[in-house]
Amino acid sequence: MTMTEKQDKTAPLHFKTGIHWFTNDLRVDDNQALLKAAEKSQRLLCVFVVDPAWFKPNRYGQKSIGDHRWQFLCESLFDLEQSLKSLGQDLVIIYESPLAALATLISQFNIDAILRSQNAGVNENKQWQMLQQQYPMLHFEEVVTHTLFSEASLPFAVKDLPRSFSQFRKCVEPLPSCETVATVTDLPSPPNNLPKARPQLPPIQTEQKPAMFTGGTRQANKHLSNYFDSRLPSSYKQVRNSLDGWECSTKFSPWLASGSMSVNQVLRALQKYEDKVEANDSTYWIVFELLWREYFQWLAHANSVKLFCRGGATQQKIMTSFYPERFQRWCQGNTSFPLVNACMRQLNATGFMSNRGRQIVASCFVNELSLDWRYGAAYFEQQLVDYDVASNWGNWQYLAGVGADPRGQRHFNIDKQAALYDPSNAFINKWSGTAHIDGMDSVDAADWPLVKI
Repeated sequence: MTMTEKQDKTAPLHFKTGIHWFTNDLRVDDNQALLKAAEKSQRLLCVFVVDPAWFKPNRYGQKSIGDHRWQFLCESLFDLEQSLKSLGQDLVIIYESPLAALATLISQFNIDAILRSQNAGVNENKQWQMLQQQYPMLHFEEVVTHTLFSEASLPFAVKDLPRSFSQFRKCVEPLPSCETVATVTDLPSPPNNLPKARPQLPPIQTEQKPAMFTGGTRQANKHLSNYFDSRLPSSYKQVRNSLDGWECSTKFSPWLASGSMSVNQVLRALQKYEDKVEANDSTYWIVFELLWREYFQWLAHANSVKLFCRGGATQQKIMTSFYPERFQRWCQGNTSFPLVNACMRQLNATGFMSNRGRQIVASCFVNELSLDWRYGAAYFEQQLVDYDVASNWGNWQYLAGVGADPRGQRHFNIDKQAALYDPSNAFINKWSGTAHIDGMDSVDAADWPLVKI
């Protein structure tokens, strides 16, 4: 449905004042949740809530959002704000817990409806459920904007999601998956007396050097156009396992994770490329990767809190623990494995790591260091500029052997990986990955502090 279609003045407006709660959908175009909020509201309040809890240590001792992703998010919000202003709207940014922030807005503006994009995060869904319990008189509605398929279009119930990606892919590949990208041309006006002052947000603390990615839909659209205006899609499969290099992967993931770009927009651009340039194994492999992302999204919905359980959805027993010194050395890139060190130093410096690198360091974390995979997933959550709850925790479960993989735990031979993907040590030398220590632990286990898990 386009905005032109929704502008029928004879169509009744359901609500006097509605809220569109931006979360994982930081874009105006191809945002069906925003379109529906606009269609149903006479006045519309566009809101993003920055939760102070994101910046405090969680149960794994990490922040939920690190410096690189915070900078990217701030850029994305500024870009969204400009897009909304061009349509006569504004973005209200609040630095408070979501429940308290929305409670204030509901009271202040006499809100009668709240709409948002569907979210795979457990905490985000708990907050949504609590709001509905506290305000049963309000209309609540969420719309799928983060996946290719809606729940209704899947050929199975989410609770019956196939246990392997291969089975999932065979079920969904025949389905039509790319709708026309909806363009927004108008939005209802915001209510009067919006707060003018911006909250004092946590400062951006990354080093003063160019970031690898810039947040926002303008940069997302620019990168999407540049990628498909080149011949890179035709060679994607040959270079996708490279450890470094801007042109060696699609690099869509940060904008997909924030919702500045929709997966529908990516698939649409890919289909145009296949129609006008060529379709080959590499262009199909991009679809293949998008379907992997899709599978992890629905797996997160199906597993809910089990996505974060040590033994996964099936509660498998795994022989790992938490060793503080090993964990810190892995985080800092100071292990006895040069390739792992280089990957971790790249991550810490840029907020990004190749998919191949992520598999290597995760395998080392679980197999060589015998560490509880959840701590590695939590560190990635803090550091990755393209962090996505479903893909991150789903992939870590996959590597640890407690997720969606019938073959069980994945164990990569690190020396073999280095020989295959960094034979001249160029990547290791670039990121100063040389091993500096022997062994893994400098103290006995009896001397380590008790860590509650």
